[in-house]
Amino acid sequence: MTTAELRAAFERFPSVPLFAAPTPIEPLTRLSSRLGGGPRLFIKRDDAIPFGFGGNKVRKLALVAAQARAENADTLITAGGVQSNHARATAAAAARLGMRAVLVANGTPPARKTANALLDELLGAEVVYVGSREERMPKIQELAASLRAEGRRPFAIPIGASTPLGALAFALAVAELVDEMPSPDVIVHSTSSGGTQAGLVAGCRLLRLPTRVIGVSADDASSSLEAQVSTIVRGLNDLLPFDAAALADGTAIEVDDRFVGGGYGVPSDESREAIELTARTEAIFLDPTYTSKAMAGLIAYVRQRKFAVGQTIVFWHTGGQVGLFA
Repeated sequence: MTTAELRAAFERFPSVPLFAAPTPIEPLTRLSSRLGGGPRLFIKRDDAIPFGFGGNKVRKLALVAAQARAENADTLITAGGVQSNHARATAAAAARLGMRAVLVANGTPPARKTANALLDELLGAEVVYVGSREERMPKIQELAASLRAEGRRPFAIPIGASTPLGALAFALAVAELVDEMPSPDVIVHSTSSGGTQAGLVAGCRLLRLPTRVIGVSADDASSSLEAQVSTIVRGLNDLLPFDAAALADGTAIEVDDRFVGGGYGVPSDESREAIELTARTEAIFLDPTYTSKAMAGLIAYVRQRKFAVGQTIVFWHTGGQVGLFA
């Protein structure tokens, strides 16, 4: 399949123009030199998306929010942590579309709102707090029922917009990537709710690329995340007008959970080094929860010579740098 054919398959899905593709690709020359050379390192800058402070969730929401609009929704409901990038991006999409945003956040209300929590407030989102991650989906369902009883039209978005529809945005992003450069040997990125990785894997499979996709976990065990990504990839069969065999094989689902450290959102020595090294060599900022741990993984792979000399490695920056100001 060609990139043009893949794009043609996407024309049947409405999209909200939240940003103009493509996002930039830049060489990481000074970082590579600091690491002693070896593979050619590049970065795909989804952190540079201007809408709503950018990030991978904006790509997904361009499709998911369009579905909400097509269903005449007037409220977007989603969930995340108090400093959720996805919640902030959802609030931004709701503001752009003239909708209400209701965010379910696990954690305690901050005494002083900073970073994403501050942006949620500026965007006019209503934030409802729950005590744990397990309480988020029941609360979303409860709020949706309450809003419908009031005569409103809520549209619930799962964590990270990690649905087959959301993942389609990253299948298309693979086509964007190979229009900008020859297909890389490896894509390294942060993975958590699975939608971004599912889309990248699906895009590589549909285009029959020889590219590895390595998701560096920000929280869960590799076995759990690999199963989640696999489920989302299979769900794409219900959306795309292709034979199921097109998505059945090719790029493997690889998750590396060795860089989670103390847990979700807890910095490690390796992630702190990744933040400082990337800033001081390339003036590119990573976030403490996701991209710093993914970059820590990439740095370890280069130092341990797990990538061959001359290979092309793309680090997909999924945004979240607002988290530096939490």
